[in-house]
Amino acid sequence: MKNLLVINASARITRSITRHLTGRFVDQFRQRRPDAEIVFRDVGLNPPPIIDETWIAATFGDPAALTPEMRKSLEVSEELIAEIERADAIVIGTPIYNFGMPAALKATVDQIVRVGRTFRIDPTAAQPYQPLLTSKPVVVMVSAGDGAMHPGGELESMNHLEPHLRTVLGFIGLADLEFVRAGYDEYGDDRARRSLEQAENDALAAVDRVLDRAATSLQIDHESLAA
Repeated sequence: MKNLLVINASARITRSITRHLTGRFVDQFRQRRPDAEIVFRDVGLNPPPIIDETWIAATFGDPAALTPEMRKSLEVSEELIAEIERADAIVIGTPIYNFGMPAALKATVDQIVRVGRTFRIDPTAAQPYQPLLTSKPVVVMVSAGDGAMHPGGELESMNHLEPHLRTVLGFIGLADLEFVRAGYDEYGDDRARRSLEQAENDALAAVDRVLDRAATSLQIDHESLAA
């Protein structure tokens, strides 16, 4: 593994649980792969622009006929997609805000889910939508104010973050997801402490699984090229 992409989406900088968990992952990853490149993309601190009419026209337009303004509107999208393409694995840190993903992460998703670039449409195919990105491990560090919103909890139906990420990332080819979860931050009691401790351990354990899965993916890619 040569490249790890770390995306932080929390609006918190100094008291972020998800930043803490991605940091734990990165520290362990550095110990295991000291020669790897780690790319940090902080969309919580520097959110990408919201897509607009110019962006949509550029995405669906003839690439040879794009105006300078259209090409300019796609620059951030190209940068974000290129980071994903270069990565052997991706770590995302995101809290649940209002039952879903933070606006900064949604803006990022809108920039990378792009027809002809990360997915294509073939109306004649049995499956019209086809992903264009190569599969790679993705670990999502999730923090919820109430741990009952996590899978298996009484409030699981209110958690729209995880189903959304599974759907939208799988749509472009990033279907190899696992989640590390912390909860009960709003309560601040012993449940929050135990949940965070478990999430810290899970974040460290995820490093080994990511390295194993990335190695398997690379082996499959090499075998496909040899064939």
